[in-house]
Amino acid sequence: MSQVMGGKYHHGDLRGELVRVSLDLIAEHGLEGFSVAEVARRAKVSPGAPYRHFASRESLLAEVAGNVACQLADRVTAAAGAHEDPVDALAAAAGAYTRYLIERRAGMNVIYAEGLHGPQHTGLHDQTRRLTDEFLLRCLAVAPDPATALELMEQLFTQAHGYGTFQLDGVFVKHGYSTDLVVRKSSEAARAAIVGRIAGGAR
Repeated sequence: MSQVMGGKYHHGDLRGELVRVSLDLIAEHGLEGFSVAEVARRAKVSPGAPYRHFASRESLLAEVAGNVACQLADRVTAAAGAHEDPVDALAAAAGAYTRYLIERRAGMNVIYAEGLHGPQHTGLHDQTRRLTDEFLLRCLAVAPDPATALELMEQLFTQAHGYGTFQLDGVFVKHGYSTDLVVRKSSEAARAAIVGRIAGGAR
């Protein structure tokens, strides 16, 4: 799977352009605003052109979701890598997820969208595993046992997505929260969850 990071459409790379346009469309209107017809219109091709590269709407969306997982994994890795302390690194990873979700309106909601769970979408599954492994390995580094690490990972993804969703839905905006503030709150909540799990395992 080739990661699409933006740029202009080049002749002969319609497949990549369709993915880039899809990512931008979702960033503007969310997953509910995604349609192959609108992607084709924005890419300035015929309504049937995308189907010469993707067999179905789900095939295109799976490629898009794989890019989301890849970009998220890169963001998380970079954010966590800036910290030596494993708790700080994991909290920063959660904040990075929240920031990406706010910027792109895409996270687990796109990665686990309906119709993308089939075995044919191997690229998506590989990138999803890369993202979850980035979190899981860091959770294993701080949790007292594997079961707690899995529960912690679930909690961190849920919290990080929730903070981003509250910002996107206008809940935090009504309080005047900036994206930076929401990301900081997400990281702080992640730290509290991590420390709580560690303390719970120590008892």
